[in-house]
Amino acid sequence: MTAADVFRFIWAWTGDPVRLGSIVPSGAALSDAMTAEIGADTGPVLELGPGTGVFTAALLRRGVPERNITLIEYGSDFVRLLQVRFPRARVLWMDAAHLARHRLYDGAPVGAVVSGLPMLNLTPRKMIAILSGAFGYLRPDGAFYQFTYGPTCPVPRPVLDRLGLKAVMATRVLPNVPPAAVYRLTRRGPRRPI
Repeated sequence: MTAADVFRFIWAWTGDPVRLGSIVPSGAALSDAMTAEIGADTGPVLELGPGTGVFTAALLRRGVPERNITLIEYGSDFVRLLQVRFPRARVLWMDAAHLARHRLYDGAPVGAVVSGLPMLNLTPRKMIAILSGAFGYLRPDGAFYQFTYGPTCPVPRPVLDRLGLKAVMATRVLPNVPPAAVYRLTRRGPRRPI
């Protein structure tokens, strides 16, 4: 992360603090934690709200081929930066709430979704649109990784229940400023009869 990235992030935050959720990009410790379970064998990775690309760079360090990464970014200022930094990745300028309206992949080949979206700032309706759209592309064994600066999972229990998902805290990242937690969201297994 460069000083220019921090300035760019702060500038974007001043224009729309709700959209970004943080005044600075995520740090190295959080980037490593968000991508810890992802590697070259994960398959395609969908990244939501990549901002300046700190998680994207961590994915590349984990061995994910750049051509296997699709970046969904709403901020036009970040889109141009991402296209320059990651020329072999697919960079799409769109709202992540519209994922289900587009045909990004044939079937559900995605092994992981990495989300830098500020879930705590979203309405339940928008959260449901984002999660249902993302899980529409995820393989049955795929996982959605979301971080939060809050004390609990940023996706409320009623939203998880409605979508048939479960959330487990993967790790806490105390060295991040501010401290964060990473959650892994997956589909619930089939219910067994009692």
